[in-house]
Amino acid sequence: MKNSFFSKFTPKEPKFIPLLKSLADVADAAAEQLVICVATNNSEGAQLFHQNIKDLEHQGDNISQRIFDELNTTFITPFDREDINNLANRLDDVIDQIYSCSKRISFYKAKRLSDEALELAKLVKEATSFIQKAVAELDVLKKNPKNIVQHCLELHRIENQGDEIFQKYIIKLFETEKDAVELIKLKEISNVLEEITDETDHVGKIIKTIIVKYA
Repeated sequence: MKNSFFSKFTPKEPKFIPLLKSLADVADAAAEQLVICVATNNSEGAQLFHQNIKDLEHQGDNISQRIFDELNTTFITPFDREDINNLANRLDDVIDQIYSCSKRISFYKAKRLSDEALELAKLVKEATSFIQKAVAELDVLKKNPKNIVQHCLELHRIENQGDEIFQKYIIKLFETEKDAVELIKLKEISNVLEEITDETDHVGKIIKTIIVKYA
């Protein structure tokens, strides 16, 4: 449902799409740092990349707050206020989860992160790249929604792939890891990585809702 009948004749504020794009860019940058953090696999490197992600998380919070403020002061929006707010919140959740994962890697100091953890981190980066593409095309939604739909389908594929990697890894972890403390560390880190792919799929679902309403 559009904002109102009069929204058809009133120019819409162009500020929201660039702000959402900026938030998607921050998510992608944080995901890139996460991949390097997992691949580096040492405590000193983890501290450095954790700080980088923390800085990006603050940037994401600032952009999210600006979107919220703009929603409260803007009369006509390109999409429903609720959809814009939900999309911004979900993008911010992706960034927060990436930060949460890097914090665990930094604090836990696991002896060695698994190959599966790196696979999951790379899936997160792949997902944020698709989010970037989908959000970048929201301003031409009515002209070509098919590309955006495809990006959202890719997000769902990644979420399913992340589930499969995580489930197989947990089975292997309980069979091979004899150190209980190390097992808990590795399980929790990989669990958060898998949850990030869930969050990216949620972003795709919100975008698909927007497509249904406006394409």
